[in-house]
Amino acid sequence: MSRRGTASPGGGGSRTRAAASVLLAPFFILFAAATVVPIGYAIYLSLFTEHASGLGFGGSETVFTGLSNYSGALGDPSYRAGYLVIAEYCLLYIPIMLGLSLVVALLLDSALTRAKRFFQLALFLPHAVPGIIAALVWTYLYTPGISPVLGALGSAGADLDLLGHPLPAVVNMAVWEWTGYNVVIFYAALQAIPREVLEAGVIDGAGSWRTAVAIKIPLIRASVGMVALFTVIGALQLFTEPMILHGSAPSVANAWTPNMYAYTAAFSGNNYGLAAASSVLLALVAAILSYVVTRAGRKRSGRALEDAA
Repeated sequence: MSRRGTASPGGGGSRTRAAASVLLAPFFILFAAATVVPIGYAIYLSLFTEHASGLGFGGSETVFTGLSNYSGALGDPSYRAGYLVIAEYCLLYIPIMLGLSLVVALLLDSALTRAKRFFQLALFLPHAVPGIIAALVWTYLYTPGISPVLGALGSAGADLDLLGHPLPAVVNMAVWEWTGYNVVIFYAALQAIPREVLEAGVIDGAGSWRTAVAIKIPLIRASVGMVALFTVIGALQLFTEPMILHGSAPSVANAWTPNMYAYTAAFSGNNYGLAAASSVLLALVAAILSYVVTRAGRKRSGRALEDAA
């Protein structure tokens, strides 16, 4: 019998691996160029410091200083205070954003809601606005003397200084920008819940509130954990909103957040080694928090499966 056209043993597997390598190559190339190389260069910069030349001509020389930039960043009270600001921001922002996103997603998923597509689009539109534009608009609304909102409240007898305590102002910006985005994620997860499970709950006598709390939210726990993880990582990178508010709110210092500290060290102090070291430390904190949040989510999922069993 003719064996023409019969694949040799292992030939299909090798072709599959070759095809997978070709398809994955662009991702790995972009990942290396956009992530691995910058991280490596930041670590390299963090080990050096620019020192003024001793010849008196205003020149400088790059000197290897090892971990001195890391100890300098950790020993700076303003850098450490930036993490306290981030912690306060997370304690205020994450519960509000997650709770509001869940409530709105559950309302959209309910049978009583009409015009769901319209409300999804309306809620998502603030996220489509670039962060710097949104920060400029909110800064205008927060600034006394030019804000029409504060002007109307002032004429009614309410004298508000929203920038006197900038943290709630920054939280409000982030909630306005990111709630709609997370509503879309939660709504998609709710739509993936098997309808038979919900119908079984109704047959057992579960009302709308009990169905939402006892059935829907536990079944989208993975999505809630994912959003919480991304929110924590995003909180550590807080930069745009406080940087825009810096010109209008005196309480927002140059090093109000770790990212602002790195920016000020690099572009105001020309200390790129210190800026790189503070950025690497921030990346390590983000990695540790990601690991902690992921482990906590897995443990909760495991307990939920045990309880269901």
